Amino acid sequence: MSAGLHLACIMDGNGRWAKRRGLPRTAGHTAGEEALAEVVRIASRRQVGWLTVFGFSTENWVRPPSEVRHILGLHRKLFGRIEELNANNVRVNWIGRPFDEPGSRTPSNVQKSIKQAIEDTKHNTGMVLTVAFDYGSRAEISRAANHARRAGTPVTTSDIARHLYDATLPPVDVLVRTSGETRISNFMLWQSAGARVYFTDSSWPDFGETEIDEAIALARRRLA
Repeated sequence: MSAGLHLACIMDGNGRWAKRRGLPRTAGHTAGEEALAEVVRIASRRQVGWLTVFGFSTENWVRPPSEVRHILGLHRKLFGRIEELNANNVRVNWIGRPFDEPGSRTPSNVQKSIKQAIEDTKHNTGMVLTVAFDYGSRAEISRAANHARRAGTPVTTSDIARHLYDATLPPVDVLVRTSGETRISNFMLWQSAGARVYFTDSSWPDFGETEIDEAIALARRRLA
């Protein structure tokens, strides 16, 4: 039974997927957004409790402006899939630099889409889909430590955990990275302590049911 598992994904390889097909990088990101929608459907059917995906990092803003604009548009499309999300009983969540804090770069139209998706799915009781947008784990941990030390007492790991972007997220059980990269980058470093790591050579647009089942099986072995 996979209920309650926390599956986290670094969705890598969209650009390389497109290049191999002689397509622009933007086509790879479009295919990646469709792949994510399919992964959400599969993970929901497998009764995964939490699916957290690395949508856009704090480092991604340095990409070419046209590529960034395309990715932002795809995220708005993702957050706009309300009917499908509700049909799958999926609740939308988000982590990243808070919109009202210095350093936040999430455009207002994307903020609006995120807030609307959270509101429109808040009564769903199935899988929680968390999109990490304008997210970096080091920034998250640094911010949490700064908030924790304001109490004027020695900072503990529990203090930091309480001040993460979303303290209700459970520890990650299995961390997935696609496209043959064998590193975890700046993603969920705190939450992934002790997690299994599943690497696959498949690019994110090709990531599907078989590999999701393999990742879930890896998590089960950790929990057994």
